Amino acid sequence: MWRFSGIFRDVYLYSTPKVHIRDFYVRCDLDENYEHALLKVRIKSFNYGKADEEQYKVEVSLLDKEQRFIDSKILMGETFGIKSGTEYLIELKAKIENPRKWTGETPNLYDIIIVLKNSKNDIIEVEHCKFGFRKVEISEVGSFLINGRSIILKGVNRHEHDPDHGRAIPYNRMVQDIILMKQNNINAVRTSHYPNHPKWYELCDEYGIYVLNECNLESHGLWDKVPRSDPNWTDACIDRMVSMVERDKNHPCVVIWSLGNEAGMGENFKIMKNEALKIDSTRPIHYEGDYKQEISDVISSMYMSPKQLERNLKQNRAGFPGRTIKLNSPTPYVLCEYAHAMGNSLGNFQEFMDVFEKYSNAIGGFIWDYIDQGLRKISDKGGEFWAYGGDYGDEPNDGNFCINGILLPDRKPNPALYEVKKVYQNIKFYSLNLLEGKVIIHNKFNFISLDDSITKWELTANGRVIQQGLIDNLNIGPSEKKEFMVPFHKPNLEPNTEYHLKMITFLGKNKPWAEKGHVIAWDQFKLPFISPKECIPIKELSDIGIDDLKDNYTITGKEFKIRIGKKTGAIEAYTYRNIKLFKSPLIPNFWRVPTDNDLGLIDFSQSSVPSFDFSWKSTGKNRKVKGIHSERINNRIIKVFVRFSINNSEKDMSITYTVYGDGNILIKSVITPSIDMARFGMQLTIPSEFNQLTWFGRGPHETMLDRKTSGAVGIYAGSVEDLVHDYVRPQENGNRTDVRWAALTNHEDFGLFISDIGGTYLSISAWPYSIEDLELAKHTCDLPKREFITFNIDYKQQGVGGDIPAMAMLHKKYKLKRGEEYSYTFRIRGYSKEKRDFTSVYKEVPEYEF
Repeated sequence: MWRFSGIFRDVYLYSTPKVHIRDFYVRCDLDENYEHALLKVRIKSFNYGKADEEQYKVEVSLLDKEQRFIDSKILMGETFGIKSGTEYLIELKAKIENPRKWTGETPNLYDIIIVLKNSKNDIIEVEHCKFGFRKVEISEVGSFLINGRSIILKGVNRHEHDPDHGRAIPYNRMVQDIILMKQNNINAVRTSHYPNHPKWYELCDEYGIYVLNECNLESHGLWDKVPRSDPNWTDACIDRMVSMVERDKNHPCVVIWSLGNEAGMGENFKIMKNEALKIDSTRPIHYEGDYKQEISDVISSMYMSPKQLERNLKQNRAGFPGRTIKLNSPTPYVLCEYAHAMGNSLGNFQEFMDVFEKYSNAIGGFIWDYIDQGLRKISDKGGEFWAYGGDYGDEPNDGNFCINGILLPDRKPNPALYEVKKVYQNIKFYSLNLLEGKVIIHNKFNFISLDDSITKWELTANGRVIQQGLIDNLNIGPSEKKEFMVPFHKPNLEPNTEYHLKMITFLGKNKPWAEKGHVIAWDQFKLPFISPKECIPIKELSDIGIDDLKDNYTITGKEFKIRIGKKTGAIEAYTYRNIKLFKSPLIPNFWRVPTDNDLGLIDFSQSSVPSFDFSWKSTGKNRKVKGIHSERINNRIIKVFVRFSINNSEKDMSITYTVYGDGNILIKSVITPSIDMARFGMQLTIPSEFNQLTWFGRGPHETMLDRKTSGAVGIYAGSVEDLVHDYVRPQENGNRTDVRWAALTNHEDFGLFISDIGGTYLSISAWPYSIEDLELAKHTCDLPKREFITFNIDYKQQGVGGDIPAMAMLHKKYKLKRGEEYSYTFRIRGYSKEKRDFTSVYKEVPEYEF
């Protein structure tokens, strides 16, 4: 975070009457059925005057959202006398029959009005607060309960940051943040690492966000010395904790108090907890640094992998290997920081939710973090960019380690946000019998039914919608499951076609945070139809010729010509209908521009543990052709076989080009790496006019091998410039996974078409600059716009990780492992709109063998 100085919040003077309501605390208890409430109001009145006063009166009113008085205009009150210079404590109670309860899903608020009258019955002071009837508990099995229901905190850590105002957060920015949280299924926020602006809590009350409210106490690098048990720090620690609790105790959104962050442990924390409980005993206490679980009511960990978390939950333990303790009873387990979202990150996020939903005392976590903390800056050349550490000549600095958000500084989404929304969604569809259209809908909301939502279903054939309909009678109560029949008809199965059923639930009514039609959940299933396989008969293809020249093979067909270099082993040129489609050869590529996690920073010095070997950077370019020969299969098919010696592989790499008379080229690539790969694919550049990318795969946003739960399979399109993602620090971006086919075309619908042939699917990306440009850039304003487009056609990239800050720590299944043989095959050909649409071209596959 930035080291700002100055005053960031409002400073004001105010005056009070001599007899003044100095403080009040409103809380409630709910009966065993969480139906009726006992409202409790504690009022502290102080007499600052010189005279004793008699016959003063306090009256409390309760109004609902329609501004109707509950029970009567004056719900409760007390008459009292107060001596000069003293404080008078008033405790009032009232039973409230079945009030509307406050939860993150149902943020029902009441108005509490406290009126102070003097002996003449004149109103001398009025105080007000919003109040929500709710109860926080921890169950016997360690669940975190709101009004008796077990809650999973689907949270984020949020620093107060604005790209133009620093820590002086405008109110409209706070509103924007709260709406974005609600729209993306985020239900909780940790105020890392200090109490937030008072207006933030009002918004959380109003919109419904659970708050872990954190005391402004952090000593970080000195946590083994300060504050620990040092009595010199006791008063300061108490003051910070008590100030937070006193200020925010009336907010229903606050459900947990936190003693601070990364400040060590000692007697001072025990004292802080005791002082907080003297004020408020209705909320549990959290402190991640309590490794021996001496005072914290919840177990809290940072940057624990899903596997580590599950192991602790199974064994009823807390802590990391080598520092674990056995617990006496099930205790709520929260990840106060997890899923580090620095740059292109947030891998394997779905696996965390799988653990949260499996164990009753796994109560969720808070992503680190919500906002990229960049500042808007203009370069010397006039380009706008997001500044980070060092961009103002500040020394020392932590570089871009303030850039960890699922949102850019101006609140535009990073691709990780879409994954968060999908994984955090509160409706889940399960397949029961897809051939019969049977699905189960699970309402994961704890307090609301699905009556106000509408579900749409879509049946697609190779990404095209062929049937659709609505299910608008989702009478499913909170936490209930229900079986539904989706009324699609089995289509006439077309050759080379896959079918998907997508269920989409959206708001049926306007909400304060989104309009009707806003998508709140979706799931997609591949239908187990067995479509016939068809190929274009070889006899229908045109003849082709080959010239075996000194430096290359030149293969010519009716509408195309390609050149395969004998020294490069690559397709060096491809001409279709007399238009050159290649600007540079199609060469093997094993390198990706390092993500923040790939760089593997373990501190803010030069020490690092990269997630892959940097020698892969030059492997593709330094390949050597060991053997190359051609073979004419018949008049319509020619094959060229290439063997390469490359570093990082003890076996030769092979590429086989199969060229058909209609211009189709099948490219099969095989490698067995001796060290883990960052990427296995091929790269070329094409003229910049072919800047319209259309694909059939996951989308529409960027997806990665371990971050693609949020990508639905479909047909998507956009300009290359729009489909790259400008991370604050430029890095690998724009990838799309599980791609069946893709095309780069110009405004005349002419260009290059590729498709998966081997059944592994492809990963693709396209940039309006080179891979070298991307790697050298420190800010987005450093990225040029070239006269070519870089096109990556990959088998896969390794995952991006994100369990630990700035380290990939990839799970095994998201690695490209050493010692394993990898093979993929794709087709490349020229395209023009006269060749029919992309789907038709995709289905027209020539006969082939492997």
